[in-house]
Amino acid sequence: MGPTAAGKTELAIKLVQEHDCEIISVDSAMVYKSLDIGSAKPSEQELALAPHRLIDICDPSEPYSAARFRDDALRQMAQIVANGKIPLLVGGTMLYYKTLLEGMNNLPDSNPDIRQQLQQELNEQGLAYMHQKLNAVDSDSAKRINANDPQRILRALEVFAISGKPLSQLHNEQETEEFPYDVLQIALLPSDRAVLHQRIEQRFHQMIDQGLLDEVQKLYQRGDLNIDLPAIRSVGYRQIWQFLAGELSKDEAIERAIIATRQLAKRQFTWLRSWSNLNSLQSDQDFKSLYKSVNQLLKNFLHSS
Repeated sequence: MGPTAAGKTELAIKLVQEHDCEIISVDSAMVYKSLDIGSAKPSEQELALAPHRLIDICDPSEPYSAARFRDDALRQMAQIVANGKIPLLVGGTMLYYKTLLEGMNNLPDSNPDIRQQLQQELNEQGLAYMHQKLNAVDSDSAKRINANDPQRILRALEVFAISGKPLSQLHNEQETEEFPYDVLQIALLPSDRAVLHQRIEQRFHQMIDQGLLDEVQKLYQRGDLNIDLPAIRSVGYRQIWQFLAGELSKDEAIERAIIATRQLAKRQFTWLRSWSNLNSLQSDQDFKSLYKSVNQLLKNFLHSS
């Protein structure tokens, strides 16, 4: 685990080369086909060295959820273990890890009619009004959900409309589903946030040089995708989409994408600060020392298991 641009993929590939591991990607953007450059998907050369499961498994028009990830990941883990190998989960989508380890809330499925009504109300009244409406029926969720996040605000209102219970109450009533494996949890955390921010900026400019604009242009021209889909809302893709739609200049889109990526890293840090049973390592030490530390943790874990 670790924030974006912390060097997780390089380390994971090294582990696969020296141990009987198989990688399962834990990334909410890499699941989508055609989201390659902006998701920092492993290259063909990297995939040849270490194949990744759960990348390129669905079309960008198809929403992918944490619940589906849990089902997919458990199935892949069972296959890997049956083959005598160790599942190595790699990525930064912290909600996916949490759902995998703890299970899902028993939340109602989406209701298209209610969702359409809420969307129309949002269009007419605005996002601030919808957030206030949520606060009136579920103040805990209103505090937790960013006031500028229409997708999660509408989902919380939809859950209340369907079930008559606040989303926060359903979360509290969640029954933990047993996770059937012993797990070693390692996080790569930079000691200097400024260095990470610099890496994020450099990497995004590299993505632009590698053809990110053309990648998003192809998605934009398909005609069946929109900015409200989870795939297009991914960091970097959303901002370039807004540029193509004429809502932002190219420079504005790049600047906002870099800022959004830094905000993503901050959220990942927040998750990891409160994570239990975590082995944290400084990702900005030299690679040889970092790999030695991870390797020792893995050997100790396997010996104790």
